[in-house]
Amino acid sequence: MTVRVDHTVTSGTFSLDGQTFDVDNNVWVVGDDHECVVVDAPHDVPAILRAVGDRRVVAILATHAHDDHVRVAPELARATGAPVLLHPADRVLWDLVHPDTAPDGELTDGQSVEVAGTTLRVLHTPGHSPGAVSLHAPELAAVFTGDTLFAGGPGATGRSYSDFGTIIDSIRGRLLTLPPETVVHTGHGDDTSIGAEAPHLDEWIARGH
Repeated sequence: MTVRVDHTVTSGTFSLDGQTFDVDNNVWVVGDDHECVVVDAPHDVPAILRAVGDRRVVAILATHAHDDHVRVAPELARATGAPVLLHPADRVLWDLVHPDTAPDGELTDGQSVEVAGTTLRVLHTPGHSPGAVSLHAPELAAVFTGDTLFAGGPGATGRSYSDFGTIIDSIRGRLLTLPPETVVHTGHGDDTSIGAEAPHLDEWIARGH
């Protein structure tokens, strides 16, 4: 069965450091007709379940634990029976959102998540948050970057638990080394590619400082 990437957008809010903003979040569903993984669980369980359909959810993969990426993760886990997996360095952010519910397991650098005969490789890409990860699917020529890399530059680093130098190191060392044709599926906004973003690294550094 052919592996594919399905996509939906959910709307809600992002809150941190005493401020709240309206946001639209991408949700990515990777799999075939029988099983899938869900990348991020922002605001709207019914919308995510519509994207999943009648497939078995192998895992819910959190690219990081800001509330607009994990707010409905425990509810989605109960609805699907799938475990929520998160890098342990983001537990501090998870606990702000879900103080009474722990993730079901961990994502670690170099880990492989298997679904529908394909592999998503976990890349620890901190900076936007301490435990931010990207998920590289070589067979799909795709990477799911959460809020680490967008069309036009790095994710925001102006809030607690974030660092500009760290996100630049992550992008330079972990993402821009991927093949240029790799499609970048982001946490918000449009897709881009590694080849489209790589030439602009020095501009981002200059702008960030």
